[in-house]
Amino acid sequence: MQYSKVGDKLFQRGETVQTPNTIPVAVSSRHLHLGEGDWRRLFAGQPLTRLRDLSQPEEFATAETVTLVGPRGTLEKVRILGPLRRRTQVEISRTDAVRLGLNPPVRDSGRLDGSAKITVVGPAGAISLEEGLILAWRHIHMTPADARRFGVRDQETVYVRCLGQREIIYGGVIVRVNPNYRLELHLDTDEANAGLVRDGDLAELVGKPAEGKPHGLRD
Repeated sequence: MQYSKVGDKLFQRGETVQTPNTIPVAVSSRHLHLGEGDWRRLFAGQPLTRLRDLSQPEEFATAETVTLVGPRGTLEKVRILGPLRRRTQVEISRTDAVRLGLNPPVRDSGRLDGSAKITVVGPAGAISLEEGLILAWRHIHMTPADARRFGVRDQETVYVRCLGQREIIYGGVIVRVNPNYRLELHLDTDEANAGLVRDGDLAELVGKPAEGKPHGLRD
């Protein structure tokens, strides 16, 4: 794999300069997406309050939060993201998992079969999920036009480089292609902290695994 030189020009005088070959970064802290039935049990059917729009179209953060309960600890004020989904999905970091005393798998969004158990407590009740807790696989949202420009396909894995004080290359980054997406690399807080990466930083797609040798295990 050969790295291009584009990234060497991204950081000058402490500022980022976006080029056609770079990807904005969004750092995802712990959050959950609620299924309609679980929303009714946790909030007694009270409407979710739209707090602010997120970068991906039609997605938003709500004013409502819940508490996650594990065998060893709790996480309070965990934000709910809208809109409601078919199934409840809880996304945390590995550091969060250790605090809770749980060992969730790394999964693509929506792949919840066989994922970890978690108890969620809301203002009107609590639910004990038999599955639904994951560490989200790092990924890039792209439109079809973005995918053509970068020379990648939906569900391919790629290498992405972020610069800064701790320059870092992330492997096994999943490409997700959809006309409704906005170009963005999503990392969880542990991944971002490892490279001192912040919201709004820029990354560079620098390569793919060798043919026939996909990077990372995806169960």
